[in-house]
Amino acid sequence: MSRVLSRGGISVERILEQEGGFFDARGFLPGLTAEVLAENRAWMEQCGALNAAGQLVMAVQSYVVRTPHHTVLIDSCVGNYKDRLTRPFWHQLKSPAYMDNFAAAGLRVEDIDFVLCTHLHADHVGWNTRLQDGRWVPTFPNARYLFSRKEFDFWNAENAKSEIGAIADSVLPIVQADRADLVSNDFALDDHVRLTPTPGHTIDHYAVVIGRSGKDAVVSGDLIHSPLQARYPELAMRSDYDAAQGTRTRRSFLERYCDTDTLVCTGHFPSPSVGALRRWGDGFRFLAKTD
Repeated sequence: MSRVLSRGGISVERILEQEGGFFDARGFLPGLTAEVLAENRAWMEQCGALNAAGQLVMAVQSYVVRTPHHTVLIDSCVGNYKDRLTRPFWHQLKSPAYMDNFAAAGLRVEDIDFVLCTHLHADHVGWNTRLQDGRWVPTFPNARYLFSRKEFDFWNAENAKSEIGAIADSVLPIVQADRADLVSNDFALDDHVRLTPTPGHTIDHYAVVIGRSGKDAVVSGDLIHSPLQARYPELAMRSDYDAAQGTRTRRSFLERYCDTDTLVCTGHFPSPSVGALRRWGDGFRFLAKTD
């Protein structure tokens, strides 16, 4: 499934790069006990979010939003030829999958007007750049790239202390090419696309609200990684910048979109990755879109 929404003059396409069991569930969610995992294993396996080895099944993907004004790419996955030594499944990828899926959605790299990065982790910025004659150049030559100013300033300072691969090869080349716009985390791109602050996973993570009313769809980024975190919003993932803030952000987001018609487009839930939120006791149930 590529197109996940077509409504009111906008469309949303999902561009998949990878999907699989990358991380052990209890290692990824340190607060997850063996008992809670066992209690939830059946429905997690049934919806494809957990494999038999106890790994969270996750997608790595982008969303493309077409409005009457712009074509917008949200998050840009891992990318090819990037050194990611701590992540063997992302290191030096040479996969045609992302660009093949991009083309299958009827897109060319020249079509993208804006690239929005919900945050600056390696699996959300990788295709910002491509390797050309030994240099990293913007993949989307006509696009402006929107980074949160606070997020960029934080990672730029960290990179100055010790090089961070994703910043060095997928963010700074965009700035050096004068293609970056540093914006606030509530920036409105147009009347159909605006940012909304959702900090915690990183220092200034943002989600993206889509539609003239702001109620057609929302792209969550990494404020939530697994349907299990909808059931238990207090489950923080291991590398959250501020786990307590991330938990508050997650619950607020889930409360806001629970029992609405807004299509929730998640960053990493397994295919089909998009759906609706409903109440489930003190937590929430993610109902995947099936049509």
